[in-house]
Amino acid sequence: MGAYLVLHAWALIALAMGLFVWLPNPLTFLVAVMVIGGRQLGLAILMHDAAHGLLFKTRRLNEFAGQWLCAFPVGTDLHLYRPYHLKHHRHTQQADDPDLVLSAPFPISRQSLRRKIWRDITGNTGLTRRKQQIMAIWREAGLSWAERWLRLKQGGLVGFVITNALMWMAMSAVGLWWLYPALWLLPLLTWYQLVSRIRNIAEHAVVPDNDDPLRNTRTTYANPLARLLLAPYWVNYHLEHHLLLSLPCWKLPAAHRVLIAKGLREQMELRGGYLEVLRMAASAVGDAGGGSGGAKVQYI
Repeated sequence: MGAYLVLHAWALIALAMGLFVWLPNPLTFLVAVMVIGGRQLGLAILMHDAAHGLLFKTRRLNEFAGQWLCAFPVGTDLHLYRPYHLKHHRHTQQADDPDLVLSAPFPISRQSLRRKIWRDITGNTGLTRRKQQIMAIWREAGLSWAERWLRLKQGGLVGFVITNALMWMAMSAVGLWWLYPALWLLPLLTWYQLVSRIRNIAEHAVVPDNDDPLRNTRTTYANPLARLLLAPYWVNYHLEHHLLLSLPCWKLPAAHRVLIAKGLREQMELRGGYLEVLRMAASAVGDAGGGSGGAKVQYI
Protein backbone atom coordinates (compact mmCIF):
# COMPACT_ATOMS: atom_id res chain seq x y z
CA MET A 1 0.00 0.00 0.00
CA GLY A 2 2.86 2.38 0.77
CA ALA A 3 4.36 1.81 -2.67
CA TYR A 4 0.95 2.36 -4.27
CA LEU A 5 0.46 5.68 -2.44
CA VAL A 6 3.89 7.00 -3.43
CA LEU A 7 3.21 5.99 -7.02
CA HIS A 8 -0.27 7.52 -6.80
CA ALA A 9 1.12 10.88 -5.67
CA TRP A 10 3.66 11.07 -8.49
CA ALA A 11 1.15 9.79 -11.05
CA LEU A 12 -1.32 12.56 -10.16
CA ILE A 13 1.47 15.12 -10.46
CA ALA A 14 2.39 13.78 -13.90
CA LEU A 15 -1.26 13.69 -15.00
CA ALA A 16 -1.82 17.29 -13.90
CA MET A 17 1.25 18.39 -15.85
CA GLY A 18 0.11 16.34 -18.83
CA LEU A 19 -3.33 17.92 -18.74
CA PHE A 20 -1.86 21.39 -19.16
CA VAL A 21 0.56 20.27 -21.89
CA TRP A 22 -2.32 18.63 -23.77
CA LEU A 23 -4.82 21.45 -23.24
CA PRO A 24 -2.95 24.66 -22.34
CA ASN A 25 -5.21 27.40 -21.02
CA PRO A 26 -5.56 29.41 -17.78
CA LEU A 27 -8.11 27.00 -16.30
CA THR A 28 -6.03 23.85 -16.80
CA PHE A 29 -2.97 25.72 -15.50
CA LEU A 30 -4.83 26.70 -12.31
CA VAL A 31 -6.14 23.16 -11.87
CA ALA A 32 -2.64 21.76 -12.38
CA VAL A 33 -1.12 24.13 -9.81
CA MET A 34 -3.73 23.18 -7.22
CA VAL A 35 -3.58 19.43 -7.86
CA ILE A 36 0.22 19.38 -7.87
CA GLY A 37 0.45 21.53 -4.73
CA GLY A 38 -2.01 19.17 -3.05
CA ARG A 39 0.10 16.15 -4.01
CA GLN A 40 3.26 17.89 -2.83
CA LEU A 41 1.54 18.04 0.54
CA GLY A 42 0.65 14.39 -0.07
CA LEU A 43 4.35 13.57 -0.41
CA ALA A 44 4.98 15.34 2.89
CA ILE A 45 2.18 13.31 4.48
CA LEU A 46 3.71 10.08 3.19
CA MET A 47 7.06 11.25 4.57
CA HIS A 48 5.25 11.69 7.89
CA ASP A 49 4.12 8.06 7.79
CA ALA A 50 7.69 7.05 6.97
CA ALA A 51 8.88 9.04 10.01
CA HIS A 52 6.63 6.77 12.10
CA GLY A 53 8.03 3.71 10.31
CA LEU A 54 4.65 2.93 8.73
CA LEU A 55 5.05 3.47 4.98
CA PHE A 56 6.92 0.24 4.19
CA LYS A 57 7.55 -2.95 6.12
CA THR A 58 11.34 -2.88 5.87
CA ARG A 59 13.28 -0.13 7.59
CA ARG A 60 15.65 0.37 4.66
CA LEU A 61 12.87 0.85 2.12
CA ASN A 62 10.90 3.02 4.52
CA GLU A 63 13.89 5.33 5.04
CA PHE A 64 14.88 5.47 1.37
CA ALA A 65 11.42 6.10 -0.07
CA GLY A 66 10.43 8.45 2.73
CA GLN A 67 13.56 10.52 2.18
CA TRP A 68 14.26 10.47 -1.57
CA LEU A 69 10.78 10.03 -3.04
CA CYS A 70 8.78 12.04 -0.51
CA ALA A 71 10.80 14.40 1.70
CA PHE A 72 13.65 15.73 -0.44
CA PRO A 73 11.55 16.66 -3.50
CA VAL A 74 9.48 19.09 -1.40
CA GLY A 75 12.41 20.41 0.63
CA THR A 76 12.07 18.53 3.89
CA ASP A 77 14.27 15.97 5.64
CA LEU A 78 12.92 12.76 7.16
CA HIS A 79 15.70 12.39 9.74
CA LEU A 80 15.50 16.00 10.87
CA TYR A 81 11.71 15.88 11.01
CA ARG A 82 11.31 12.63 12.98
CA PRO A 83 12.59 13.72 16.46
CA TYR A 84 10.76 17.04 16.17
CA HIS A 85 7.50 15.34 15.28
CA LEU A 86 7.73 12.63 17.93
CA LYS A 87 8.26 15.35 20.53
CA HIS A 88 5.03 16.92 19.28
CA HIS A 89 3.26 13.62 19.94
CA ARG A 90 4.71 13.29 23.43
CA HIS A 91 3.67 16.81 24.45
CA THR A 92 0.61 17.57 22.29
CA GLN A 93 -0.70 21.08 23.07
CA GLN A 94 1.48 21.29 26.17
CA ALA A 95 4.22 23.79 26.93
CA ASP A 96 6.93 21.54 25.45
CA ASP A 97 5.06 20.91 22.20
CA PRO A 98 7.26 22.29 19.38
CA ASP A 99 4.11 22.75 17.27
CA LEU A 100 2.39 24.87 19.89
CA VAL A 101 3.66 27.98 18.11
CA LEU A 102 1.46 27.00 15.16
CA SER A 103 -1.79 26.70 17.12
CA ALA A 104 -1.38 29.05 20.10
CA PRO A 105 -1.95 32.34 18.19
CA PHE A 106 -5.48 31.33 17.17
CA PRO A 107 -8.14 32.59 17.02
CA ILE A 108 -7.01 35.59 15.00
CA SER A 109 -8.91 38.25 13.10
CA ARG A 110 -10.21 37.73 9.59
CA GLN A 111 -7.88 40.44 8.36
CA SER A 112 -4.91 38.63 9.82
CA LEU A 113 -5.94 35.32 8.25
CA ARG A 114 -6.40 37.02 4.88
CA ARG A 115 -2.87 38.42 5.11
CA LYS A 116 -1.44 35.01 5.92
CA ILE A 117 -3.32 33.43 3.00
CA TRP A 118 -2.11 36.19 0.67
CA ARG A 119 1.51 35.65 1.75
CA ASP A 120 1.14 31.92 1.13
CA ILE A 121 -0.54 32.12 -2.25
CA THR A 122 1.87 34.76 -3.58
CA GLY A 123 4.94 32.72 -2.64
CA ASN A 124 6.14 35.05 0.09
CA THR A 125 5.90 32.41 2.83
CA GLY A 126 7.82 29.77 0.86
CA LEU A 127 10.59 32.13 -0.22
CA THR A 128 10.92 33.63 3.26
CA ARG A 129 11.15 30.21 4.87
CA ARG A 130 13.96 29.10 2.55
CA LYS A 131 15.83 32.39 2.95
CA GLN A 132 15.63 32.15 6.74
CA GLN A 133 16.81 28.54 6.68
CA ILE A 134 19.85 29.33 4.56
CA MET A 135 20.75 32.61 6.28
CA ALA A 136 20.54 31.02 9.74
CA ILE A 137 23.28 28.59 8.71
CA TRP A 138 25.28 31.21 6.81
CA ARG A 139 25.34 33.67 9.71
CA GLU A 140 26.11 31.13 12.45
CA ALA A 141 29.52 32.02 13.79
CA GLY A 142 32.39 29.59 14.14
CA LEU A 143 31.30 27.05 11.51
CA SER A 144 33.75 25.67 8.98
CA TRP A 145 32.70 25.22 5.36
CA ALA A 146 32.35 21.48 6.00
CA GLU A 147 30.07 22.15 8.97
CA ARG A 148 27.96 24.58 6.95
CA TRP A 149 27.62 21.98 4.20
CA LEU A 150 26.56 19.39 6.76
CA ARG A 151 23.90 21.76 8.16
CA LEU A 152 22.56 22.38 4.65
CA LYS A 153 22.50 18.64 4.05
CA GLN A 154 20.71 17.96 7.33
CA GLY A 155 18.15 20.63 6.50
CA GLY A 156 17.15 18.82 3.33
CA LEU A 157 18.53 21.52 1.03
CA VAL A 158 21.16 19.32 -0.60
CA GLY A 159 18.65 16.51 -1.15
CA PHE A 160 16.19 19.09 -2.50
CA VAL A 161 18.75 20.33 -5.04
CA ILE A 162 19.63 16.79 -6.15
CA THR A 163 16.06 15.54 -6.58
CA ASN A 164 14.87 18.76 -8.19
CA ALA A 165 17.83 18.79 -10.59
CA LEU A 166 16.90 15.26 -11.64
CA MET A 167 13.30 16.35 -12.24
CA TRP A 168 14.43 19.34 -14.29
CA MET A 169 16.75 17.17 -16.38
CA ALA A 170 14.00 14.61 -17.01
CA MET A 171 11.61 17.33 -18.16
CA SER A 172 14.33 18.91 -20.31
CA ALA A 173 15.06 15.55 -21.94
CA VAL A 174 11.54 15.52 -23.41
CA GLY A 175 11.65 19.18 -24.39
CA LEU A 176 9.47 20.43 -21.52
CA TRP A 177 12.04 22.11 -19.26
CA TRP A 178 9.58 24.94 -18.50
CA LEU A 179 7.30 22.52 -16.64
CA TYR A 180 9.74 22.52 -13.73
CA PRO A 181 9.47 26.23 -12.79
CA ALA A 182 5.85 26.57 -13.91
CA LEU A 183 4.32 23.38 -12.53
CA TRP A 184 6.67 22.22 -9.81
CA LEU A 185 8.35 25.22 -8.18
CA LEU A 186 5.32 27.50 -8.49
CA PRO A 187 2.91 25.07 -6.76
CA LEU A 188 5.58 24.34 -4.13
CA LEU A 189 5.93 28.03 -3.30
CA THR A 190 2.21 28.84 -3.42
CA TRP A 191 -0.57 26.27 -3.12
CA TYR A 192 1.54 23.86 -1.06
CA GLN A 193 2.22 26.63 1.46
CA LEU A 194 -1.45 27.53 1.69
CA VAL A 195 -2.79 24.00 2.16
CA SER A 196 -0.02 23.25 4.68
CA ARG A 197 -1.19 26.22 6.74
CA ILE A 198 -4.85 25.20 6.50
CA ARG A 199 -3.98 21.66 7.59
CA ASN A 200 -1.96 22.96 10.52
CA ILE A 201 -4.85 25.14 11.63
CA ALA A 202 -7.35 22.31 11.32
CA GLU A 203 -5.31 19.87 13.38
CA HIS A 204 -4.77 21.78 16.63
CA ALA A 205 -5.90 25.41 16.45
CA VAL A 206 -8.85 26.52 18.63
CA VAL A 207 -9.39 23.07 20.11
CA PRO A 208 -11.72 22.94 23.15
CA ASP A 209 -9.37 21.22 25.62
CA ASN A 210 -5.56 21.11 25.51
CA ASP A 211 -5.35 18.20 27.95
CA ASP A 212 -8.01 15.77 26.69
CA PRO A 213 -6.60 13.56 23.89
CA LEU A 214 -10.07 13.36 22.33
CA ARG A 215 -10.35 17.15 22.23
CA ASN A 216 -6.85 18.58 21.84
CA THR A 217 -6.58 17.22 18.30
CA ARG A 218 -9.16 17.54 15.56
CA THR A 219 -10.55 15.36 12.80
CA THR A 220 -12.03 17.38 9.96
CA TYR A 221 -14.37 15.71 7.50
CA ALA A 222 -13.28 16.19 3.90
CA ASN A 223 -15.31 15.78 0.72
CA PRO A 224 -13.71 14.38 -2.48
CA LEU A 225 -12.62 17.83 -3.72
CA ALA A 226 -11.01 18.66 -0.38
CA ARG A 227 -9.22 15.30 -0.38
CA LEU A 228 -7.89 16.03 -3.87
CA LEU A 229 -6.67 19.56 -3.26
CA LEU A 230 -5.86 20.03 0.45
CA ALA A 231 -6.34 16.87 2.55
CA PRO A 232 -4.51 14.02 0.77
CA TYR A 233 -4.01 10.52 2.10
CA TRP A 234 -6.42 10.74 5.05
CA VAL A 235 -4.47 13.49 6.79
CA ASN A 236 -7.80 14.93 7.96
CA TYR A 237 -8.15 12.01 10.45
CA HIS A 238 -5.64 13.62 12.77
CA LEU A 239 -7.34 12.76 16.06
CA GLU A 240 -7.22 9.06 15.18
CA HIS A 241 -3.54 9.38 14.27
CA HIS A 242 -2.70 10.87 17.65
CA LEU A 243 -4.59 8.11 19.46
CA LEU A 244 -3.13 5.26 17.42
CA LEU A 245 0.41 6.07 16.31
CA SER A 246 1.04 2.60 14.92
CA LEU A 247 -1.71 2.85 12.28
CA PRO A 248 -0.66 3.79 8.73
CA CYS A 249 -2.65 6.58 7.14
CA TRP A 250 -4.82 4.29 5.01
CA LYS A 251 -6.27 2.63 8.14
CA LEU A 252 -7.31 5.84 9.88
CA PRO A 253 -10.85 5.96 8.40
CA ALA A 254 -11.51 2.48 9.82
CA ALA A 255 -10.21 3.62 13.22
CA HIS A 256 -12.58 6.58 13.04
CA ARG A 257 -15.53 4.27 12.40
CA VAL A 258 -14.55 2.10 15.38
CA LEU A 259 -14.41 5.12 17.70
CA ILE A 260 -17.82 6.29 16.50
CA ALA A 261 -19.27 2.79 16.89
CA LYS A 262 -18.03 2.76 20.50
CA GLY A 263 -20.13 5.86 21.21
CA LEU A 264 -17.30 8.39 21.46
CA ARG A 265 -18.60 10.86 18.87
CA GLU A 266 -19.77 13.45 21.41
CA GLN A 267 -16.42 13.36 23.20
CA MET A 268 -14.35 13.82 20.04
CA GLU A 269 -13.35 17.12 18.44
CA LEU A 270 -14.93 16.68 15.00
CA ARG A 271 -15.70 19.34 12.42
CA GLY A 272 -17.71 19.16 9.23
CA GLY A 273 -15.21 20.80 6.90
CA TYR A 274 -12.22 23.08 6.51
CA LEU A 275 -14.28 26.22 5.98
CA GLU A 276 -15.89 25.65 9.37
CA VAL A 277 -12.48 25.37 11.00
CA LEU A 278 -11.18 28.50 9.26
CA ARG A 279 -14.19 30.45 10.49
CA MET A 280 -13.40 29.33 14.04
CA ALA A 281 -9.72 30.23 13.59
CA ALA A 282 -10.62 33.72 12.31
CA SER A 283 -13.16 34.54 15.01
CA ALA A 284 -11.10 37.03 17.04
CA VAL A 285 -12.26 40.66 17.16
CA GLY A 286 -9.96 43.33 15.78
CA ASP A 287 -6.84 43.20 13.66
CA ALA A 288 -4.32 41.54 15.96
CA GLY A 289 -2.14 38.61 15.14
CA GLY A 290 -0.80 39.65 11.73
CA GLY A 291 2.65 38.23 12.33
CA SER A 292 5.24 37.66 9.65
CA GLY A 293 3.78 34.61 8.01
CA GLY A 294 5.23 31.86 10.17
CA ALA A 295 8.31 30.02 8.97
CA LYS A 296 7.16 26.60 10.18
CA VAL A 297 4.10 26.06 8.04
CA GLN A 298 5.66 23.01 6.38
CA TYR A 299 5.77 20.85 9.49
CA ILE A 300 3.40 17.90 9.52
